[in-house]
Amino acid sequence: MTRNEPRIISETGMDARVAAIVEPVIEDLGFRLVRVKCSARNGFTVQIMAERPDGSMNVEGCETISRNVSPALDADDPVERAYNLEVSSPGIDRPLVRPSDFDRWSGHEAKIELGRLIDGRKRWRGILLGAREATIGLKVADPAPGAADTVWLPMDDLAEARLVLTDDLIKASLRAAKLAQREIGLDDAETDDEPSETDGGPEAARS
Repeated sequence: MTRNEPRIISETGMDARVAAIVEPVIEDLGFRLVRVKCSARNGFTVQIMAERPDGSMNVEGCETISRNVSPALDADDPVERAYNLEVSSPGIDRPLVRPSDFDRWSGHEAKIELGRLIDGRKRWRGILLGAREATIGLKVADPAPGAADTVWLPMDDLAEARLVLTDDLIKASLRAAKLAQREIGLDDAETDDEPSETDGGPEAARS
């Protein structure tokens, strides 16, 4: 995976304004932005998901990003109100935002939403087949009668995509986390990525 591989799914509105400010900072630190999401949770929260180029993340990485993006956000003030800043890993049931995400997690189940109808539907669910020539392959879980069970969806039409939490995905994620620990010499406690249906894994919060 390349550190500066562009995202094919990005934000709109306030989320996009925040992303434009924090993404260069995150990349300069050697990480990659996954997603920005602003919500009314806990008053108002700006959540930043990020990862290393190999897909790993730990609490120290989240804290490093939080310390460095806070001054940039304070200077540009895209939110214009008091907010809580949360920096987290993408989590196990993570968003898929780059072509390499679909290749890396090929063979696992995902949910995909499109910006327009293809074959009469916007929402798809099935097993990822990877990325190929600006399309995403999917072995469809519930094909319509008479329809092919494999589709190739244009990347340009992707609105949202994320992995579905399964036992196989949990096992694969834990194996990947252990491999990342060995490669960078981290202790187990530093990459404690617990399976969760909620957004994010390790995180650092900042008000």
